[in-house]
Amino acid sequence: MPETIFSKIIRREIAADIVYEDEVCLAFNDVAPQAPVHILVIPREPFEDATQADATTLGHVMEVAARLGREKCPGGFRLVANTGADGGQSVPHLHIHVLGGRALGWPPG
Repeated sequence: MPETIFSKIIRREIAADIVYEDEVCLAFNDVAPQAPVHILVIPREPFEDATQADATTLGHVMEVAARLGREKCPGGFRLVANTGADGGQSVPHLHIHVLGGRALGWPPG
């Protein structure tokens, strides 16, 4: 895996507004939010994307993302996992976007 900004956040080499962490994952507010609530949930292990992660880690990261969405956005939220360049993935480290705090349009992008 290449070194990414997320690796540096995990090691605390780059500051982030961390809202949750445990032994498997870390969640922090996005620095360029696309909605009033925009949290990124990343596994500590550097899987490139959702297709590379084991089921246990992916399930845990999704469960944490859903819990944060429920807590921060009682009116509803969206969970997004971009995969590959055509899917809009800009950092090659699995991450789940938790988006909410307003009505979200469809289709996205």
